[in-house]
Amino acid sequence: MFLPFLSRLLLLLALSSSWASMAFARDFSNWCQLKPDPATAGGLLQRSERQLDTPPNPLPRIHTEGTLPHQGIFDQSVKAKQDWQRMRDFALAWYYSSDRRYLDALAHYLDAWTEIYQLSFNPIDETDLDALIDSYAISSRSLPAATREQSILFLRHMVTGYIQQIRQARKPLRATFINNWNSHRIKLITLGAVALQDATLFRTASELYLEQIGNNIDSQGQTWDFVERDALHYVTYDLEPLTRAAIAARQAGEDWLPRKGRQGGSLAMALAWLQPYAEKRLEHQEFVHSQVQFDMVRRDAGLPGYAGNWQVATSRNLFALASRLDPRWRQLNVSSGHAPDWILLCWP
Repeated sequence: MFLPFLSRLLLLLALSSSWASMAFARDFSNWCQLKPDPATAGGLLQRSERQLDTPPNPLPRIHTEGTLPHQGIFDQSVKAKQDWQRMRDFALAWYYSSDRRYLDALAHYLDAWTEIYQLSFNPIDETDLDALIDSYAISSRSLPAATREQSILFLRHMVTGYIQQIRQARKPLRATFINNWNSHRIKLITLGAVALQDATLFRTASELYLEQIGNNIDSQGQTWDFVERDALHYVTYDLEPLTRAAIAARQAGEDWLPRKGRQGGSLAMALAWLQPYAEKRLEHQEFVHSQVQFDMVRRDAGLPGYAGNWQVATSRNLFALASRLDPRWRQLNVSSGHAPDWILLCWP
């Protein structure tokens, strides 16, 4: 179990006594504004149908950060994390079709993972938990009570743990508390806070987002990750979680896209900084002057993307998400490839 029994009991009591005072004034039960697109939904439903008989494969620990394929538990972790994507597939398939089989499969997966998985609070290992958050938020009102309660406990433990990690970091913040690692923390905190409909946690997420923008994006829109890694790969990796956080914030009635941090930069400015590269008007040789040795290890191991020109297609999800905040990015979304169906169906 990810929390001792007594802690779980106390947390449930706290939830029951204070939920009303913490909940958002608005109702955010509709996590996705579902697009009635049979062509897009058809592939999702077919994929979900094929996965109905696939049992969940929960692990107590996931770890890929700082390792190469076939090292440690890298391969097992990659395989197990496919469950998180399946959860989102089941949630969307149920939401689209009202087929109870998908909701039952989702509940089975949520029960398995929230019972066994031990949060590590490594945001690189756990960033893909956004799919689990999506699946809970889409279906929460219809989940079995026990599944819903256990999922709430898991998400609250995740959000408060990541907040505590940032709060306890040495000041001034530096290293992995200003680079892409922290963007992934902000994403999980914000999505979790909105999914839980917790106004107190959301206010904290808002503060931490602005702090990250201030530390990470300069007055020209350039990210710290570009300075540190000399790679657009990491600009994209840094901005995508911040964009997901901004989409969740919009559901809570706030527009985070233009918010400026202490250096005068914003997420909107960072996207504009990347635009000429995404439009192929500029090119960039990746990782040539990276300050991180592991980038060289991955290049020498032949992993794709760690040498040569930046591949625009790797920004597909970023600009697909950004276009949900600002229509100006829709053309870049098209030019960099087709967006995945979970984006197309959730935020038309």
